[in-house]
Amino acid sequence: MNSNKRLAWLNAGDNFPPVAQAFIEPNGLLAAGADLSPTRLLDAYQHGIFPWYSAGEPVLWWSPAPRCVIYPDQFHCSRSLQKRVRRNVFTVTSNRAFSAVMLACATAGTRAERGTWITQDMFDAYCKMHELGWAHSLEVWRDGELVGGMYGLAIGKIFFGESMFSHATDASKIALCFLCRTLVQLGFHLLDCQVENPHLLSLGAKNISRDIFQSALQEYCHPADKLSADALEKTLECVLREQ
Repeated sequence: MNSNKRLAWLNAGDNFPPVAQAFIEPNGLLAAGADLSPTRLLDAYQHGIFPWYSAGEPVLWWSPAPRCVIYPDQFHCSRSLQKRVRRNVFTVTSNRAFSAVMLACATAGTRAERGTWITQDMFDAYCKMHELGWAHSLEVWRDGELVGGMYGLAIGKIFFGESMFSHATDASKIALCFLCRTLVQLGFHLLDCQVENPHLLSLGAKNISRDIFQSALQEYCHPADKLSADALEKTLECVLREQ
């Protein structure tokens, strides 16, 4: 952690500090405290900030630089993934099982053993955002069983991806593939992936500077332009028919 800086503590009603004040190490740590109310979360995402912390810790707020994003029309669908999509083994839906997707994300891989950042408070907060129409999920089913999916927030023309899981080969990739195809049809500018990893980079993600990301937020992240669950579902259905 930056030795010459003190982490900002947020009380109820406090504004976030400027994201340029985020720590270099750990990358993007900006503030602690406050709550996960819908008002606070909407304000956070509009400024390029998201919560990430473990059970027993205060809420920690992050805004890393560079920022990992996928431009929806640049999603990389490999030949093997294209073949799997064409086989129609999976069924893809939206907002049919939001809480189940969150729970699956919380226990994916080694998270169940090591602990997950999807705490009960995070689970409750994002389910509330789903009820309010801000948070959405894509589900991937095989023979009626939920085997993959992802969830995130849509504000204006930016989708903020939070987490995804896969219990079958390529299931999460299929969710991301159809999300990107749907976002293209809906005119979305980018999909925020927060921090890079090899998996995301293989799917077309790239790092952009904080300045570019903040400019995108100012231009495209407007709460008045709210994505409805119905619009997401109908557009996804059209994309699925055209595959």
